[in-house]
Amino acid sequence: MSIGALIIGDEILSGKRQDKHFVHLQSVLAERNLELDWTIIVGDDPQQLQRFLSFTMASKDIVFSFGGIGATPDDRTRETAAKVAEVSLKPHPEAVAEIEAQYGDKAYPQRILMAEFPEGSRIIPNTINRVPGFSYGEHHFMPGFPEMSWPMIQWILNTYYDDLRNTAPADEQIIFVIGARESELLESMRIVVAQYPELRLSSLPYLGRNPHIELSLRGETDLIEHAMSYFKTAIVTAGFIWQTQAPDRN
Repeated sequence: MSIGALIIGDEILSGKRQDKHFVHLQSVLAERNLELDWTIIVGDDPQQLQRFLSFTMASKDIVFSFGGIGATPDDRTRETAAKVAEVSLKPHPEAVAEIEAQYGDKAYPQRILMAEFPEGSRIIPNTINRVPGFSYGEHHFMPGFPEMSWPMIQWILNTYYDDLRNTAPADEQIIFVIGARESELLESMRIVVAQYPELRLSSLPYLGRNPHIELSLRGETDLIEHAMSYFKTAIVTAGFIWQTQAPDRN
């Protein structure tokens, strides 16, 4: 299963707040040898939000969504998810109970609105203030506040995906090709991609002082060894040198 992140909020796009979820989610997934396959940052505009939720909810991907599940008019994630799923937005009994337990009579008339989820949702416990997030299918919708959503990530992984581990490439090898341009190595790159489709190729050129290409392959060690052997021969044949240590870029 692919894993994605949906980060929602005008404040992120405008620069009023800096996103912290992307890096944190990367680190949490890395502990299980998992990786993100994609990330989308979208604002609070309802049409844009519907556009991207329609795209992500049509997939079978595991999606961690941050932001927009509050009760203010700019929080549109709950209603948009329901619209895309073509279900009603209804009070969730467990969410109602959690909010009532936390706030008592003060839960009404406003806070209780945050218990309205797309019909068929499951709650995600909130250890900070008991206002839950919700899961719909493989989408997991959480608040934008890191102190609330980050414990939710762990709960989601432990509860629904505890056996999902070690899908990231097992190994990586990197070489640095000195003085070469990518165009001069394109043919050998195409051959490796064609012959070793299981591997992930990355070519990162560096300009300026000591121009070079950082060439990496990720995947199973044996396949990398064979592919790298071909690369090294092709590089030398083309008149360039390679090394395993990064050149000075300063």
